[in-house]
Amino acid sequence: MSLISLTEEERREIEHRIAELEVEHSDLDDIIGRLAQTPTQDQLQLRRLKKRKLFLKDMLARLRDKLIPDILA
Repeated sequence: MSLISLTEEERREIEHRIAELEVEHSDLDDIIGRLAQTPTQDQLQLRRLKKRKLFLKDMLARLRDKLIPDILA
């Protein structure tokens, strides 16, 4: 976490990026669900998509953490 607070512009940029990543994550979830139902589906491709989805989830968590102000104990 950073001790420097975000400017309003930085906050908007992060919120915009979060929205973009959420859409991509949701799209991947739909694609993975459909592909997993196909028994002839390339398992390597499916693993790559799942890995990308997990990467997006981690990115979303990091960006959301940036929006939470630090609490000094």
